[in-house]
Formats: sequence, C-alpha cells, structure tokens
Amino acid sequence: MTEPTVSLTHLLGLEGVSAADIQILLDTGFTFREVLDRPIKKVPTLSGINVVNLFFENSTRTRISFELAEKRLSADVTNFSVGGSSLDKGEGLKDTVLNIHAMKMDAVVMRHPVPGAAVQLSRFVDAVVINAGDGSHEHPTQALLDMLSLQERFGRLKGLKVGIIGDIAHSRVARSNIFGLLTMGAEVAVCGPGHLIPPQVEALGVSVVPDVDDLLGWADAVNVLRIQRERMGAGLIPSVREYRAGFGLTNERLARHKREIIILHPGPINRGVEIDSDVADSDQAIILDQVINGVAVRMSILYHLLGPRAAG
Repeated sequence: MTEPTVSLTHLLGLEGVSAADIQILLDTGFTFREVLDRPIKKVPTLSGINVVNLFFENSTRTRISFELAEKRLSADVTNFSVGGSSLDKGEGLKDTVLNIHAMKMDAVVMRHPVPGAAVQLSRFVDAVVINAGDGSHEHPTQALLDMLSLQERFGRLKGLKVGIIGDIAHSRVARSNIFGLLTMGAEVAVCGPGHLIPPQVEALGVSVVPDVDDLLGWADAVNVLRIQRERMGAGLIPSVREYRAGFGLTNERLARHKREIIILHPGPINRGVEIDSDVADSDQAIILDQVINGVAVRMSILYHLLGPRAAG
C-alpha cells in the first residue's frame, strides 16, 4: 500500500484534524473495505504489534469493531474491561498508566466516561492512543465511519447537506461528526428538543433547524442519534410517544418529501423511538454499511498510526 502518511501521532478527536489527514484515513478505509470483501480477510501489516482495548464503559459494538480491525491486521490483542462508570478520574487514569507501562503496549484504544481522558492518557504513555469515546466530548472513529459511509454512497462529502437529529448536547457522536463534516466541506444542521441543543452551537458553523420536517426538506442525509433512556428518567426528554411525534423518523414523515434521504444511525437503535423499524430496515438506511465500514476505517487508523512501529 502506498498511501501518504498522516500527520497524527494519536487520534484523540477530530477537532483540529486537517482535511488532508481525514481524506487519507477515508481513502485507506476504502482500500481495507475491499480487503474485507475477500475470502481471506487477514493481512500481516501489524504482526508483532501489541494493542490493548481499554474500556471503562460498556460497549459491545465499538469494542468488537476495534477487535476485528486489530485481528484483521494481525496485531496481538488484549481486552481489558472495567465494569461501571463511576471510577474516580485520577485513580482510574493512574492505574491505566501503570498498567500500560507494565504491559509494554504499542497502542491503547480507550473508552472512558470522563471528557478529555484520552488526551490525559496520551501525555503519560509511550503508546499510540486512540479515543473510542470520552464522555460527551468526542467519538472520532464513529464520525470517520459515518463519513466513509456517506462518501461511499454519494461519492463526495464537499457540499453534502447532513442533518443530525436528537440529543445534540450530550452526544460525542454529534460533536465529532460536526468537526469532521465541516472540515471536509459539508454543510451541517442540527435538530432536536430545544433544551438539548447546546447554547451557541452555531459558533461551530452549524445551523439549528427546530422542525424535523424542515430539516428533511433540506438534507441529503440525516444521522439519527440514539435517544438514551437515562435522559428520559432525568426528565430531559419527554415521553417516548412525545419524542417520536416530534422528532422520530417515520415512513409517514419521510413520505412527505418525494426524494431519497439517506439515513444513518450510530446504534444501538431504539426502534419506535427515534426511528421506526420499517425506516431502519429500508433501502434508504445505510446502517449495516456503517457497521462494516467501521471495521474498515478502524483498520485504516491502526495502519497509519502503528505502521511505522511495525516497520521499525
């Protein structure tokens, strides 16, 4: 493979990452997407490289996707999960640093409930750090797989009109998508309950569209965020019925717009809440494409950040 190299040492977020680096990661992701379609899906690129998946929060989809990507590249993989998300910030990260140094790991894929935890870890370990989600801050690999899926479908990101629907204020997926899509020249608008739209979000370069039907009339694609039921318990979101009526993606709502609108969802899906089953399973939805593209783009990230170590 002869792709140009990225300027990144770690992947901590997409804020500030250049369009050139993002495009390299996406282009290499397309190459690995082809590898995943082959009968033999494994390549020896990262043979001898040690990667630890360090998850301080429960995550099935992201952890399995990373593990598949690492194994497809022939890396040695260690999974370390810490149950619960109420760990003390200082003690949890201190123990992490000590363990990483002791295990002589080349890379750490970390999910942590505290925003900025991946940045902190990168300052103390001699390993590549990849952020698999840090609190409500960023989830850069999810945004990259979303962008890969959009580019696969439309052939471009520049000029694409992308809507994000849901709890924008608490969503690391929304933040990373906003940073990445705007950097790549897309237009982004957000939509959701007013109290779940961050104040001054327009300062990031996005538009706020209060009415979901107006958003659907504008967008080429919409990314429908999972509504976290703990938000409902805290009174931040109305009942399931009210949310579905106001912001849920239904066939009836889509039928008002006589054109194809591509639908993404980071998963897991709350069917009948933010999106109905017949919409999630329709040809307009590229949710399963996102899953396979997640493995491909994570292979790309690992390849570019760890390739020099493997070569050395």
